Parts: sequence; C-alpha cells; structure tokens
Amino acid sequence: MTSDLFDLTGRVALVTGGASGIGLGIARALSGAGASVVIGDLSGEAATRVAAELTADSGNPTLGLEADVTVAEEAEALVARCVSTFGGLDILVNNAGIGIHVRPEEMTMEQWDKNVSVNLRAVFHLSKIAYAHLCAGGGKIINIGSMYSIFGAGEVPAYAASKGGVVQLTKSLAIAWAEQNIQVNAILPGWINTGLGAQGRREMEGLNERVLARTPANRWGEPEDLAGTAIFLASGASSYVTGVSIPVDGGYSVT
Repeated sequence: MTSDLFDLTGRVALVTGGASGIGLGIARALSGAGASVVIGDLSGEAATRVAAELTADSGNPTLGLEADVTVAEEAEALVARCVSTFGGLDILVNNAGIGIHVRPEEMTMEQWDKNVSVNLRAVFHLSKIAYAHLCAGGGKIINIGSMYSIFGAGEVPAYAASKGGVVQLTKSLAIAWAEQNIQVNAILPGWINTGLGAQGRREMEGLNERVLARTPANRWGEPEDLAGTAIFLASGASSYVTGVSIPVDGGYSVT
C-alpha cells in the first residue's frame, strides 16, 4: 500500500529543461516511478538522446522534444504534443531556467528581461496552458525555485527576483486551482552539481568554500538528491499538500 502511494504508472509528466542537470534527475525519477515522460529542452538533440536512455532504463515511454519555453507558440506546441502522444497530461515540472551573473548596477534591461522571461513568465504560461489538461483528472505542478528564492543575491539580482517570484506564483496557483484538485508546489534546490552550479563556481570567487562551510551535509548536492521529493510531489502521497516550497539543500537554509 505504501508503494502504491508513490506509483506513477499511467501518469504523464512534462519536464522542461529536462535534458540535463536537475531536470534530468527529476525526469529520470519520474520515469523510474512509472510515468510516461516528455522532455522539453532547448536542445532537441539532447532531449531525444536522453529520452532514449530513459526508455531503455525504465521500460516506460519517454519523448524528447525541442522547445524554447519563452516562445508562446513553442510552449503551446510542447503541451499539445505531449497530450497527443500520451493522451493527457498529469504532471508539469517547470524546471527550465537560466542565471546571469551580473551586479545590478551593470545589468542591462535585456539581461533582466531574459532572466524573468525564462524563470518566471514561462512558468506561469506553461502552467496556464497545462491547466485544462490537469483539470481532467486532477494534476500536479512542480516549480523549481532556488536558494535565492529565500536569500538575496548581489551577484544575480534578476535570478533571485525571478526565483522569489516562483514561490509566490506557486502559492497563488495553489489557491486558485485547489478546487480543481490540482496541487502546485515548489522545490528549492540548494547548491547542486549542475551546469549552473559549475558556472557559479567559475564566476563567483570562493563560492565552493562558502557553500561547503555553510552546508551541514558538507557537500554539494547531486541531481538525484531531488528524486524523492519530486516523486512525492508528483504522486498521490501529496494529495493534501499544496502551495509549499520545500528546500532540498543539505541544511544550507537552516544554518
């Protein structure tokens, strides 16, 4: 009975930015739990390759598609292809994101707009597109925030602002769509070994040392560290959990 709570067999999940990093870790977890997964990514080649690997590993069908989530027509086509291929959509993971390391006094408005467009505007737009399909039988939206959803950041002000917005959007959608049996929650990853994490270590002097000194787990996280939380929020086990943001950070946010 306990295992049934986390079983995603027969469910259809869409993961944006799912060809690498945190998105890939979550896509792999959902596929392993039984879901049919659609991976949307800027790189169609990477998405197709990863989809084939996940299908081979889990035996569950996975589809990789190229999509820029900031382009309305591509976001709409991504959801439509997901529904036409697998017959519906039950789980949306808004993971696609970018981070531009520029101090506020040096940041251009174009850089600001790009951060907000990917990290916040696209999250709302995809959620809105998915709404009608999620209503069909109840659904799940999992938004990926950040430690900077909680803390300020002088080096990445637009990233921090957009990820803070993700938390407030998560709460608002949770309230708006609770009666439709749609649960909307967020995961706030700590410092994870991904491409963005590596970029941060290159561009922010002393970052690695500061992260390790503050993290009780005394290590950076790995994408698979988010697997359990993602499966919980995507499954029936979290049917009475909505509007929350869960840090997965090795204790970083409580020290």
